[in-house]
Amino acid sequence: MDIYLVGGAVRDKYLQRPVADRDWVVIGATAQDMLNAGYQPVGRDFPVFLHPQTHEEYALARTERKIAAGYSGFQFYANKDVTLEQDLLRRDLTINAMAEDAQGNLIDPYHGLNDLQQGILRHVSPAFAEDPVRILRIARFSARYGFQIAPETMTLMQKMVANGEVNALVAERVWQELSKGLMERCPRLMIEALRTCGALKFILPEIEALFGVPQRADYHPEVDTGEHTLLTLQYASEQNYSLEERYAALTHDLGKARTPQHILPQHLGHDLAGIKLIEALNRRWNIPKACAQLAVLCSAYHTQLHSVSQLKPSTVLKILQKTDAIRRPHRFKQILRVCVADARGRKGFYNQDYPQMQHWLNLQAAATNIDTATIARTQSSPDRIAAAIDRARLQQITPIQNAYRQSHAH
Repeated sequence: MDIYLVGGAVRDKYLQRPVADRDWVVIGATAQDMLNAGYQPVGRDFPVFLHPQTHEEYALARTERKIAAGYSGFQFYANKDVTLEQDLLRRDLTINAMAEDAQGNLIDPYHGLNDLQQGILRHVSPAFAEDPVRILRIARFSARYGFQIAPETMTLMQKMVANGEVNALVAERVWQELSKGLMERCPRLMIEALRTCGALKFILPEIEALFGVPQRADYHPEVDTGEHTLLTLQYASEQNYSLEERYAALTHDLGKARTPQHILPQHLGHDLAGIKLIEALNRRWNIPKACAQLAVLCSAYHTQLHSVSQLKPSTVLKILQKTDAIRRPHRFKQILRVCVADARGRKGFYNQDYPQMQHWLNLQAAATNIDTATIARTQSSPDRIAAAIDRARLQQITPIQNAYRQSHAH
């Protein structure tokens, strides 16, 4: 048998990036040959094995044939007669269809190294169109490397969308690719790629609906709500925000969308509309709880958090309570960080001062700095404890809030 290093490990080597995982393809062997050599099978129906010492994946060279819709509708053929070139041909992009032999020699039948050097994402063969996940995957690679998608590949992606391939996508794979793309260095490129090929209106119609929605030019020089969303998301990436924060940055303004009637009734107010849209999106793709909750809170409260200088102390306390800021200070700080991204995700505002964040943290600290146990002992009945604690917290935050309001009065 002959063994070759393939895929991402070869690609990242030539990009001079750290190689996280190494995958291998085996030529001229059968499943029984692998078992005899001590390799452990990954599954009964898939020709992939784990090395007995390194536990890296070794796959038998194989070809694929599309037999049903969706990313799982493939029939595999793996046997000794499958060549390396045939195995590489089934892969998605030329930059992922390179291999190295045991001596480190490059095997590159589909010119992936040239595309890598030119910064181009190009499909290997028309079989690219058989797997709808590849639309998301190529958009994610665009976000990772900043590469351009080859015109013929974009045309193929558009045909895939028109043919309804994206309707076969399942939640697990969609979120897997979206979450990875959000964590890349330029996530706005992923959204732009999905929008250009037409997939965004099927995968994230709530985001698609933001483009073309105007905003006040004095607050938003970029004017377009969709562009503001991309600027906010990109700021979150450049500041190394968490996945939860980036997802909230992406969805914070959904209430501004011109949303189709079948998605959301038009009479709902901005904040409530945004919450309903985020909840629908969360359900559609089974968004993890931490991401889902932070997105809803940011949508619901970011406008009030921005406008803290106009709030009464009693309103401040209600917001601290509704965001659970006292019990979950880390999440409250995440909400504030998304607010910073929203404020700075505008043309010319990247370094804008945002004193609201520190002020809210001061208010949070003041509301927390009370002795609830002592207060509880002073009350004659349990039903009065909560009200007494609220009064104590309001007493703590009132002078801080009044001083801030006065210093920021126009």
